[in-house]
Amino acid sequence: MIKIDKTSIVHKNALIEDNVQIGPFCIIEKDVIIKEGTIIKPYVHIMSNTTIGKNNIIHQGSVLGEVPQDLKYDNEKTSLIIGDNNTIREFCTLNKGTDDLFETKIGSNCLLMAYVHVAHDCVVHDNVILANGVQLGGHSVINYHATVGGMTPVHQFCKVGEHAFIGGGRVVLQDVPPYILATGEPLKYSGINSIGLRRRKFSSDVRNQIKLTYKYIYRSKLNTRDAIKKIKSKNNNTQEVEKIISFVENSERGII
Repeated sequence: MIKIDKTSIVHKNALIEDNVQIGPFCIIEKDVIIKEGTIIKPYVHIMSNTTIGKNNIIHQGSVLGEVPQDLKYDNEKTSLIIGDNNTIREFCTLNKGTDDLFETKIGSNCLLMAYVHVAHDCVVHDNVILANGVQLGGHSVINYHATVGGMTPVHQFCKVGEHAFIGGGRVVLQDVPPYILATGEPLKYSGINSIGLRRRKFSSDVRNQIKLTYKYIYRSKLNTRDAIKKIKSKNNNTQEVEKIISFVENSERGII
């Protein structure tokens, strides 16, 4: 059963699936899709060409799918795509894409705390946590199980690797490799994300391999290119080490 408060405005061309709840004073524009089980709390504005998956909770005052804050945007048809089982807290702003990727994408099982901003063409993968006030610049990529601490801006085009943890109140100007803890000002490698990796059942052997890999990259006298060559010369690299190598080699902004 669909529940829509009488004070809300829902466009006739919006698709609202079963068991969706829309609270007071919401605005749902045309060509919006809201899938079953999603709860929209009061004063939420969902703009056209936004798709919201199943069992999400969207809290008060959030604006989803507004046009990009990119001066090159010329009213081309772009979208915002949100997966399943996400919690989007109060006053979050998630913009649709530009003619680069044509969409901004949020995965599933994410937590976006209050006042998070996700700019155009960002990709936020599954199981990500963005704490209060995180600001993602356009084209940012936040990979699986990463956590970004509160009040942290992420520069446009930056990538954060999977299972990385960035401390609160930092500034992200370069790519943050997977599995690490990043803190300090300027932002720097502060060890591997040991607590997060243990919680997600990474074995001690795998954690040790990750730690040794980053010793070559950050704690040796080798430059990054030579460190990667040294790591590649080993014949028993784990899947996680191969992901680190790929991330570093494909970084366009350089790593912290």
